[in-house]
Amino acid sequence: MPLTTFVTICRRWAPPLLCAALAACATVGQAPAFSSFVVLGEHGAAVARVLIDAPACPDIVIDQRPQAMAVRAPAATLALRSTPSAAADSKPAAFPLLTCEAPLPASASQASVLGRALPLPAAAPQRIVVIGDTGCRLQKNSHSYQACNDGAAYPFAAIAAAAAAWRPELVIHVGDYHYRENACPDGNAGCAGSPWGYGWDAWNADFFAPGAALLQAAPWIMARGNHENCLRGGQGYWRLLDPRPLLAGRDCNLAADDADGNYSDPYAVPIGQDTQLLVLDTANTTWKGLKPGDPGYDKYRDLYRKLDALAQQAPRNLGIAHHPLLGMGADRKADGALVLLPGDAGLQQAFGSLNAQLLPAAIQAMLSGHVHLWEQVSFASDHPSQFISGFSGTAEDTVPLPERLPDGVTPAPGARVEQFSSWVDGFGFMSMERLGADQWLVQVHDQQGRVRNSCRLDGKRSRCELAQVK
Repeated sequence: MPLTTFVTICRRWAPPLLCAALAACATVGQAPAFSSFVVLGEHGAAVARVLIDAPACPDIVIDQRPQAMAVRAPAATLALRSTPSAAADSKPAAFPLLTCEAPLPASASQASVLGRALPLPAAAPQRIVVIGDTGCRLQKNSHSYQACNDGAAYPFAAIAAAAAAWRPELVIHVGDYHYRENACPDGNAGCAGSPWGYGWDAWNADFFAPGAALLQAAPWIMARGNHENCLRGGQGYWRLLDPRPLLAGRDCNLAADDADGNYSDPYAVPIGQDTQLLVLDTANTTWKGLKPGDPGYDKYRDLYRKLDALAQQAPRNLGIAHHPLLGMGADRKADGALVLLPGDAGLQQAFGSLNAQLLPAAIQAMLSGHVHLWEQVSFASDHPSQFISGFSGTAEDTVPLPERLPDGVTPAPGARVEQFSSWVDGFGFMSMERLGADQWLVQVHDQQGRVRNSCRLDGKRSRCELAQVK
């Protein structure tokens, strides 16, 4: 029986508890035709989400008591809006399914939807997975077409399964979920048949289908990357992932509203032992720096002030921002010469205008992505450690970083690098295991889950066993 028919019959005729039991039987031996996950938001509030092609939202069963889920976003095909691509390479974003949601009380001991258990948050998670930059790049403007049909060239499904097998209590995605922006060229077998654009089919292929095992393993924190700004996958981000209420005008549907849709306030997620995760929306910054008059300058100054206020609520904080303020990248000039690239200039301009140290003193470390590699930086100056975990599926950066940064090279003004470690051109995920109030074991795993490097974060300082993973 199709799931949509089953849901309709259940909701019309069966008692809610019977419906839940029947759902469990109906899904045995087949892949349920819906996506479910739990996302954490402001103050650590947990929200259950279900994405389903059905006439109505299913009930959620919390501690054996069924209750209705609310419709966050109805099925819709959104009018074509401006994108980074020409009109001929763009199309309206179609979401032919319901986004359903329900709050999960902190007291809940179990919850399920249509017989599938939902992962509940731990008050003080000890085991955290950090991933980022997970989509398969199909981008005409850069002539970049990743082989999405090849599990070796696009290994996010394997990485998600390996990360789930590590048994995390929390998953942090540092942003950039969606990369299938343009159609695969004719004759390209590596990506032939891939969905593209900013609708559900591309979102499902890029994130929900390959990430299913990890979505079911633990609750998530879902930071926003530049691939989810309003010109790109912002409509899907607001409909599907953000933990806060979906608001008209902050949904990226109309370009006229992008001044609101491209920005949002930071929020704090407590994780025990007087520690918070501080989640920043940096979707619309640029590593090249903000031009004079760019509205982002005042927006990110406001973001910093709110970040500072949140950081004062706890003695220890880990920041989450897609764009690294304190990390390094690399590129090559036309003549092949190596160019080392510092941290995000847009954020450095805005944050630095209020604090020369760039970040509040109570932030112990920053977790970021955007650069398609793994990296760790620790400082002799009073800056937090920077970790970059942007190596979880998207085509990797391949320009090698040096084992040691040259004298005078720094990711930010005034930041004096003391320890530096990296893994370039390797796919995987990062894990964090709590050792004490402000001590963490940070490990780098390849796509099979094998540990390739181990680091220790102690206060703001960090040190890794290997300077480079080979």
